[in-house]
Amino acid sequence: MTKSHNKSIQQKKGLHPRNPHRERYDFSALIKTMPALQSFVKTNPFGDLSVDFSDPAGVKVLNKALLHHFYQVKAWDIPEGYLCPPIPGRADYLHYLADLLAETGNNKIPTGKQIKGLDIGMGANCVYPMVGHRVYGWQFVGADIDPISVKSAAFMVEANTSLKTGIQCRLQSHPDNIFVGMIGANERFDFTMCNPPFHASLAEAAKGSERKVKNLAANARKKGTEKFSKAPSAKGKPVLNFGGQKAELWCPGGEAAFIQRMILQSADFKTQCLWFTTMVSKKDNLKGIYQQLKQSNAKDVKTIEMAQGQKVTRVVAWTYLDEVARAEWTSNWQSK
Repeated sequence: MTKSHNKSIQQKKGLHPRNPHRERYDFSALIKTMPALQSFVKTNPFGDLSVDFSDPAGVKVLNKALLHHFYQVKAWDIPEGYLCPPIPGRADYLHYLADLLAETGNNKIPTGKQIKGLDIGMGANCVYPMVGHRVYGWQFVGADIDPISVKSAAFMVEANTSLKTGIQCRLQSHPDNIFVGMIGANERFDFTMCNPPFHASLAEAAKGSERKVKNLAANARKKGTEKFSKAPSAKGKPVLNFGGQKAELWCPGGEAAFIQRMILQSADFKTQCLWFTTMVSKKDNLKGIYQQLKQSNAKDVKTIEMAQGQKVTRVVAWTYLDEVARAEWTSNWQSK
């Protein structure tokens, strides 16, 4: 394993340069695309148009508008209570993956159906495969342990003509498995991606939700917009504006345990995938992840920093292929 995990491919604060969400939302344009957004958009005390980001309904309709306006995904919805992810951050992960593939090949981003990715835990929202296919033309397999999530994602893929031939949705019937059953015997992936469950228990997830609601309220008071933004609640309990079910929010051992299990299992597919990658939200988990990758004999490990405002997350990528094998792999991109 090289020492490249100590360096970041991109350390600049803010969204990726190719991310179309770098600027403030153009609500006038979004409302033209999705008229239903109109009722959630208000003028804040600074005279700017905005939505109440503590309102789950408003966040959901905003996502619909963004996916329709920027990615031509016209049919998008999620079951009540399921994770409604922020689109800008999801898009960032994909753009940095594109840079990783370019760096591995001939410094040109490979596009089209020749590139195949596996999204571990795609959720009911299926956002990573949708955005990745629409922006780069990549083929995707989306995997999840929740039957409702798989059914929801498959329904949306079928409902959007532009996605039908680019995304497959697969149910992982064994929750302890990550790659087994999702990667066929003769199947190869150029990358895998994952936004693992963050919390270690339901109680911890609930506390995280409460903190988020309190932070939203505190920020509103600080900006003088507390009358504009009111955190919703249900029976005295805060409502998580982005939602989420158990498999989406927590698992035993939390993020660290999930990623370590992923690394252990990835070694069984070392010749069938060019890059394995995962989001890492907690910086303190990096040390254990690097140790696990060293024990698994990864040939190269890279850490990619991403930032959205003051929030910094990172993607850890690893490969079991040496430079010669990687060159041979990427040479196939040029021949197709």
